[in-house]
Amino acid sequence: MKKVSAYLIFILALYAIALWALIQKKIIMPETVQLVLMCSISGGIGGVLYCLRGVYLNASVFQRWSEVWYPWYFLRPLTSFICGAASFLFLKAGLIMLEAKQVESPSNLAFYAFAFAAGLNVDKFVEKIEDIAQVTWGIKKSRTANKDSKNAGSEDSLS
Repeated sequence: MKKVSAYLIFILALYAIALWALIQKKIIMPETVQLVLMCSISGGIGGVLYCLRGVYLNASVFQRWSEVWYPWYFLRPLTSFICGAASFLFLKAGLIMLEAKQVESPSNLAFYAFAFAAGLNVDKFVEKIEDIAQVTWGIKKSRTANKDSKNAGSEDSLS
């Protein structure tokens, strides 16, 4: 548990440093690239938060800590980072709408908030993306999406 906790805190620190550097304009890049990175980091932070919650729930509250879940704890921040970037793409493409009303000077905060939510709940985000892909392009859902969410491999059993 200590290894997982240390890893998650390290990843959170990396995300925080990267976020600070982007906000302070220490890294010069096109605005769109910066927005994608900010969304990725927001998603990653959401994923780390979910993992940290899983650590304290499983180690302290339920007292059912298991090393079997190590790969999940180590990979989740990365998948959340990627989902944060994907959330930007789907929002920018107009495949997901956050509000019906057009705003004259839209804020990027909606992008960051949605990316955070995508990273926090990767399973539901991927499920939504698969729904969009099926409706828009006729792509069938993956075998994982068709399984019962209460399977032993479901991350929902962590919370």
